[in-house]
Amino acid sequence: MTVVVTGAAGFIGSHLTEALLERGDDVRAIDSFNDYYDPARKRENAEGLDVREADLLAVDLDELLDGVAGVYHLAGQPGVRASFGPGFENYVDRNVRASARLFEAAARHDVRVVHASSSSIYGDAERYPTSEDAPPRPIAPYGVTKLCVEHLAYALARSSGLDSICVRYFTVYGPRQRPDMAFTRLLEALAGSGTFRLFGDGSVSRSFTFVADAVGGTIGAMERGRTGEVYNIGGGEEATMSEAIALAEELAGRSLPVERHGNAVGDVKRTKADTTKAERELGFEPSTMLADGLRAQWEWVAARVAAL
Repeated sequence: MTVVVTGAAGFIGSHLTEALLERGDDVRAIDSFNDYYDPARKRENAEGLDVREADLLAVDLDELLDGVAGVYHLAGQPGVRASFGPGFENYVDRNVRASARLFEAAARHDVRVVHASSSSIYGDAERYPTSEDAPPRPIAPYGVTKLCVEHLAYALARSSGLDSICVRYFTVYGPRQRPDMAFTRLLEALAGSGTFRLFGDGSVSRSFTFVADAVGGTIGAMERGRTGEVYNIGGGEEATMSEAIALAEELAGRSLPVERHGNAVGDVKRTKADTTKAERELGFEPSTMLADGLRAQWEWVAARVAAL
């Protein structure tokens, strides 16, 4: 099938694009290569891929979606801490306005859209593991914009017949992870004999999801997801940051100097995904244990640091 991937030079988007090409799909890959982090790293991600530089707020979407069977919408402005303050305008533009424009075009062309949301929409959840019907209470502007995009998809389904499925990612990690994310920062510190800045006391825990598992769940949503439904895409293993640091030190064979800071604004204390619905309806199987996934990311980081 012919599909569009937005955000194709990003962390998850580049892995998704590779997986779709490997299975024989015709992929129209686009990315704005914005400066949220160094665009050179995004070009590294896209090496070997045909990624067109295009901004969803300006590109001719009718041309882009002509003859397309589906859209994987992963483009957006990530990051919790940077969403506070004046930078919030970028989150409104790149998450809300860009998604609205894409959804409207997809509805015109009768194209199915799988769009990426985040566990951030749950905030500090009422229960763990957290299922899709938990009340959304985001505690950072980033999560607010992702929830807004979910509501936009619902509104356009009602008004224009948009066929969309939402996947809520839980802390995805692995090779090519963004440089501002915790695992990349701590592994680069280990590889370069640097210091890792830890926010909080290390007790914050996450439902860590290896990127290949996230990609599998995303493709499953396109193939088997029910229109209008939301699916948690989360790892099969939860760990605290202290446990993750200890595991990384073991993999690297060295100790990590840690610079401790107070709790970061907007960070939730815990995430743990209830993936029962995705397993039942999408065939989602989060099979990568943290030790195996972190080893793969460590090998990527170590090789990259050595090359630089």
